[in-house]
Amino acid sequence: MRLTDDQLKEISATFQAEMKKGLSSDSNAAAAVKMLPTHVHSTPVGSEKGEFLALDLGGSKFKVLQVKVKEGMGIIRGGVEMEEKTYPIPEELLMGKGAELFDLVSESLKDFMQEKNIDLEKKHPLALTFSFPCEQSRLDQGTLLNWSKNYQVRGFQGKDVVQALRQAVDRGMDVEVLALVNDTVATMMTCGFEDSYCEVGLIIGTGTNACYMEAMRNVDLVEGDEGRMCVNTEWGGFGDDGALADFITDFDRDVDAASNNPGKQIFEKMVSGMYLGELVRLVVLKMAKKGLLFDGYVSSALRTKGTITTGQVAAMEEYKNGLTNTKNILTSLDLNPSADDCVAVQHISTIVSFRSSNLVAAGLAAILMRIKENQNLRTLRITVGVDGTVYKTHPQYPKRLHKVVRRLLPECHVRFVLSDSGSSIGAAMVTAVAQRLASQRRKVDERLLAFKLSIEQLRLVKATMRAGLEAGLKMKGSSAVKMLPSYVCRTPDGKECGKYLALDLGGTNFRVLLVKFRKGLQPRSRLYHKIYTIPQEIMQGTGEDLFDHIVDCISDFLEYMGIKNVRLPAGFTFSFPCEQTALDTGMLVSWTKGYKATDCEGHNVVSMLREAIKRRNEFDLDIAALINDTVGTMMSCAYEDPQCEIGLIAGTGTNLCYMEEMADNEVQKMCINTEWGGLGDDGSLDHIITSYDVEETTSVCVGMYLGEVVRQVLLDLTRGGLLFKGNVTEPLKKPGIFETKFLSQIESDHLALLQVRSILQGLGLDSTSDDSIIVKEVCEVVSRRAAQLCGAGMAAVVDKIRENRGLDHLNITVGVDGALYKLHPHFSGVLRETAKVLAPQCVVTFLPSEEGSGKGAALITAVARKKEEMQLTKT
Repeated sequence: MRLTDDQLKEISATFQAEMKKGLSSDSNAAAAVKMLPTHVHSTPVGSEKGEFLALDLGGSKFKVLQVKVKEGMGIIRGGVEMEEKTYPIPEELLMGKGAELFDLVSESLKDFMQEKNIDLEKKHPLALTFSFPCEQSRLDQGTLLNWSKNYQVRGFQGKDVVQALRQAVDRGMDVEVLALVNDTVATMMTCGFEDSYCEVGLIIGTGTNACYMEAMRNVDLVEGDEGRMCVNTEWGGFGDDGALADFITDFDRDVDAASNNPGKQIFEKMVSGMYLGELVRLVVLKMAKKGLLFDGYVSSALRTKGTITTGQVAAMEEYKNGLTNTKNILTSLDLNPSADDCVAVQHISTIVSFRSSNLVAAGLAAILMRIKENQNLRTLRITVGVDGTVYKTHPQYPKRLHKVVRRLLPECHVRFVLSDSGSSIGAAMVTAVAQRLASQRRKVDERLLAFKLSIEQLRLVKATMRAGLEAGLKMKGSSAVKMLPSYVCRTPDGKECGKYLALDLGGTNFRVLLVKFRKGLQPRSRLYHKIYTIPQEIMQGTGEDLFDHIVDCISDFLEYMGIKNVRLPAGFTFSFPCEQTALDTGMLVSWTKGYKATDCEGHNVVSMLREAIKRRNEFDLDIAALINDTVGTMMSCAYEDPQCEIGLIAGTGTNLCYMEEMADNEVQKMCINTEWGGLGDDGSLDHIITSYDVEETTSVCVGMYLGEVVRQVLLDLTRGGLLFKGNVTEPLKKPGIFETKFLSQIESDHLALLQVRSILQGLGLDSTSDDSIIVKEVCEVVSRRAAQLCGAGMAAVVDKIRENRGLDHLNITVGVDGALYKLHPHFSGVLRETAKVLAPQCVVTFLPSEEGSGKGAALITAVARKKEEMQLTKT
């Protein structure tokens, strides 16, 4: 029975492997350690409150309790008030029918309620602590797998325990059974109300068991992978499959053979209070038979099963009175022990109980190691809530257990908290937590409801967009959708060739590209580029400073490429609303995306660039085209796919362009830059705008603002006590801290909640697993709405093109660019699905732009120069 640290580590590793078997749906049926999901998703956070009834059934007696939980106060500070009464269970009922047992429970509950003047007419929430293995499909349901301890109630195995209780209490009492809880889980929850680090429950009493908070992604038996769930290990069955064969003694085999359930609960029979006394008796009996004790005398009492109890084992090991107690116990067994006999028997008790604490330490070390690995931590701070008579009454047991656990896991800081109030309060706490989560769920849902758009709302958005498109085409200034002509009248035919310069300004960076198109060669185009930063002071300084900075960047690039003395045709991608009167002429309508450079709005930006080049007086460019980034994206993709006649940007900003039919005989089509981000500026989208949306209406579907919308929602939820324990931190108050890129990261299907917590902690937001789930959900509804709105707008455009051309069905390609579309894990899918549902007569293919709008600017320049050459040839 003496186990070395190496043996304990081996047992711990074996138990870890058994845990994995139990968690896996493929191997659970054959697993000895059942790892039962409890459907308890959270430990207490301190905001729980309410009045609850509780029943505690698991031993020779059961308890009925009334528990009052006060918000924000621990058990020690009087946060829990409890009245209880214990009722005996006649021994014949432990072997009788299940209905009779629950009738007794029901009668005792009614007696308690009448004695405590609890209104029988009023509905009362009730929780049941049931200390036997149950398979649960939800918190208020549990099918009994098997009885343990000394229970052998007939006709109950495989039945729903909660249903049986409901049928029994329905007669004369208005009680709602809300939770079925294992005593181990209840212990964890009781201690968790006092210590937020408590994520493990441990029972070492008549029986033994452990539970802990497991990551949902590892619990195969329950759908969903978000958050955590308490798993009831039922570790008493460890070894039932032979996993402990190398460590079982003849004494263990004798105890097992004489038990009510031979071959079952092997670990429990080596560890728990129901069997420790019997193990000591068998060792003493064998030694006496061998003449090593009592001069070989064996009394009838010593031969009788159960004559040494675990309580007596504890008494033998008392620090001062242990030997005296040992002598008295042996004398009561009709033995006449010598002083040496007493020392030997005390030593036997020590070895048996020490093995028990060692085995529990090995199992507990496996659980703590699993938690540490789940959370990817180098060190772990955790609290274990403990209950059970062996742990409470044995004078040496707790100290031995603590010492061995810390020796096996030196990198874990483990605190053990004794559950003074037992498992009964824990059942009420589970119910209180469930009610808190349900209330929290309702309040979160209420706040997020405004982001969830119905199909009718999306059809209305589509109709609003369509009306805006038509109005914008008919009369300047009559629509929030500007519908700006781009003077791009054809898409590439793939035969473009030559060298072109492309300039791209649209965000905090400025890009200069040299693009070479080669007819008949692969690859058909080559790009060389450099990216330059636009400092904040330049973005918000004077227009002259901005364009001088741009020219400095161009000069550097030309120098870098060795082409400063060559006058190249250039296209200028300028991703801000411009009113164009020609392909190379455009008046800036208004700055967006944080730009505020003065003396630019209302001016021709091409002229401003040409003037800056003249001021520099180092090189010259043939600026042939001014284009929007959306048009550039369309042209870049049209070079690869001739069916591409729409460009879409879904990134920092959002916009769409498309090829509109023209009445002019010479010009059949022209690309229209819709500037659709302005939809709603006239109040036409007020029916879907929420109180969280920032002033710019475009925030509802633009990457620049989605993160800020999420921050506003998180701030409101925190102020309402629904997130971060109601702690409104300074970072959370800071606009812009929650960048849109975090939505893409947080919503990634491959990102565990632990990593979500890491992102939030990087923002100064200390979150729990439950917080992380809510944050992820907020990100999802905000980004989904954005994608749906883009999809509704797209549906309006493709249906317009189809109707313009008099077609029943339209096949068309959309060239797409932007970080939101490309990097967000779900945005593109939701956008495509929404467009498909709202425009069923159109087959829309989305083609991501690999080389962005810069290549498109070069293509527009190439197409324009080719057109000029053709006109010159005709002339």
